[in-house]
Amino acid sequence: MARSHVERLELDELTGWRVRYAGTALLISQQGAQILSYQEDNQPPLIWLSEQAAYKRGQGVRGGVPVCWPWFGSLQRNPQAVQAMHHQPAQAPAHGLVRGLDWQLQGIDSNDNGICLDFVFNTADQPLADWPHAAELHLRIRLDGRLHLELTSRNLGDTPLAISQALHSYFAVSDVRQVSVEGLHGCRYIETLEDWQTRQQEGPLQFNGETDRIYLDTPASLSILDPAWQRRIQLHSRGSQSAVLWNPWIDKAQRLSQFAADAWQGMLCIEHANVMDDIRLLAAGAQHQLNVSIWAEPLEG
Repeated sequence: MARSHVERLELDELTGWRVRYAGTALLISQQGAQILSYQEDNQPPLIWLSEQAAYKRGQGVRGGVPVCWPWFGSLQRNPQAVQAMHHQPAQAPAHGLVRGLDWQLQGIDSNDNGICLDFVFNTADQPLADWPHAAELHLRIRLDGRLHLELTSRNLGDTPLAISQALHSYFAVSDVRQVSVEGLHGCRYIETLEDWQTRQQEGPLQFNGETDRIYLDTPASLSILDPAWQRRIQLHSRGSQSAVLWNPWIDKAQRLSQFAADAWQGMLCIEHANVMDDIRLLAAGAQHQLNVSIWAEPLEG
């Protein structure tokens, strides 16, 4: 039986848990139910955490896997159905309302097949400002030699609920200028840095400048090829047909909080999502699951 261990700890103003299972280590914050880091023994991290990360109440932590919900990015850039859920879209914060709030740890289950932690956020217990809807979020985090995230959104109200969302994953890479993302060939994408033009990806995605793209009609499997670290990070999703790829590069990195001037070199965001024409409209009582599995494989040869 693989050995597992869960330790509660304090991270400055935040409560967290360190989870170990079968040679992997995971750090989770109760605030936002945010994975902060993930690493396999004797290997570079898979999930990137800023060296300047601050653990303050009500403030997002730079890195890890923040949960963006019930919208992603600027609310005013979301489809009208998502904007209509909020009383004041022009004043809404970026990336939704649940990143800076505590979720409830409902259970830890460990057996021969892995270890699971279940976090729940219910708007009946913590109403969201200017978003007067009844909904429940459930994030299941499972380790079984791979990392699995399952985010379930349930509409507890009696009218339809429109949401966009993302698992805002920061991946650790040796040097973003030397890696590539495979699996996006042929996908449409929105180039947000050039007037939100719609384009089409040709071949693997490589990085030579600031990147902020919304990919549409994405496949279930993507991968990050990292020759310097001799590995491929595999990503497999369900319940998502869109993804956001982001790296701030040199100039924008100077303006980001909790972010060293050269940190852009060692990270890459691939955010499996439900955005743009992939938003979800939940009927009364309905639910939707967004799932992502993450693991690394050595490069052959």
